[in-house]
Amino acid sequence: MTFTKIICYLKQRQSILKIMKLPHLIFLCFFIVLASQLHAQTIDQKRLDSLFDILDKKNLAMGSIAISQNGKILYRKVIGKAMINEHDTIPASDKTEYRIGSITKMFTAVMVFQLIEEHRLSLSDTLANFFPGLPNARRINVGMMLRHRSGLPNFTNNNDINHFDDWKDTPKTHEELLAMISAQKPDFEPNAKADYNNSNYLLLGYILEKITKKPYRELLNDRVIKKIDLKNTYYGTNGSNYAGDECASFKYFDNKWVKDKKPVYLDDFGGAGAIVSTPPDMLKFINALFTYKLVSKQSLDQMKTMVDGYGMGMFPYGSQSHPGFGHNGKTEGFSSSISYYVADKLAIAYCTNGEVYSKNYILDGVRAICFNEPYSVPTFNAIKLSDQQLDNYAGTYSSAEGITVVCTKNEGNLWLETRGQKLKLDALDDSKFFDPRFGFFFNFSDGNRKLRIIDVEDEYQLDKK
Repeated sequence: MTFTKIICYLKQRQSILKIMKLPHLIFLCFFIVLASQLHAQTIDQKRLDSLFDILDKKNLAMGSIAISQNGKILYRKVIGKAMINEHDTIPASDKTEYRIGSITKMFTAVMVFQLIEEHRLSLSDTLANFFPGLPNARRINVGMMLRHRSGLPNFTNNNDINHFDDWKDTPKTHEELLAMISAQKPDFEPNAKADYNNSNYLLLGYILEKITKKPYRELLNDRVIKKIDLKNTYYGTNGSNYAGDECASFKYFDNKWVKDKKPVYLDDFGGAGAIVSTPPDMLKFINALFTYKLVSKQSLDQMKTMVDGYGMGMFPYGSQSHPGFGHNGKTEGFSSSISYYVADKLAIAYCTNGEVYSKNYILDGVRAICFNEPYSVPTFNAIKLSDQQLDNYAGTYSSAEGITVVCTKNEGNLWLETRGQKLKLDALDDSKFFDPRFGFFFNFSDGNRKLRIIDVEDEYQLDKK
């Protein structure tokens, strides 16, 4: 739930409530390989435990992480709950399965390249070959769709024609979803730029089905799941009913985890976001991909090639010192990430069904620990600031989105007021504050002239008046 939605809710509730020899060279090569393996075995698991233990204790995250090197899992951790309701609370476990959202797109891209290698499809094939009635179908090809360069309207957007929030938990046929795309104007001219769009991979999934005359679910099982023996990965078809070991998603609201009331109906998302999986299975998938067990080296090289920051089914990850490739996923309370660092043969998979402290910040810390880079595990313990320090933050701040907040000092604490609601903030250091009730973070910068409000879904930049 975003900062603005929380504020609106509070307002409503208030109104209601008121150069060497060959042998030496061979030995050195062996030593380098051995050293890399030893490095893998010395990832600081205690620091990783410290990070996830504090996130669990402070109700800042729920989920599961797994890390592997050379295909071997080195670290595994699960925190939080799989289910919370009035009758029962079920802790998450190694068996807990998560909706992985747009990481599904990486699976779809793999199957597209498998058909290309079988000479049943090509990157230059146009959308008109399969769905001639869609906007600009003759000018859009498979390669553009893989790189999000089609310009097609996004079927998951909310606008005057498409009200995604109204139907996201309702089963839709292929024909209905195609009609939604056809009814909207294109976002831009084909190949003019790259812009992330779920319609591209929904349609790629439909194209796979048209060519093979098999449903996506069956293709996924035959071409990926059975091929590399994924035990806990499958195509989801459920809406609000969670099956088997699949967990529910939660929002942190008013000092407690609250079950998401309207999860999406997975089958509507097909090749764009319908897969359910676990971090160990996700590691097995990305390790198989980067060791050419799913596609050829030539195909993987094409997938890894970035144009305007977009690959084909993947994006750049990491840093200059440790570059990698991967994909994120997000769907109604669930968030996930899979990444692979080629030089280190290191893979990291993370799934969360309850997010307060951003997944991106968590994974920044995980990577720093894995690569032995400087990083201090946050404690999230409130500290006391002096009245003089608190006075520095007093004032009115506003954003381009129309958000206005007033910061004041009262009884030794910083308070933030907006739209008639007051939030008491805990100081984490001399520039960062936290609202423990709803999980919002507030960062001051530029001599306290700027205020950044951070929630799970959005960030807002405000300037002092």
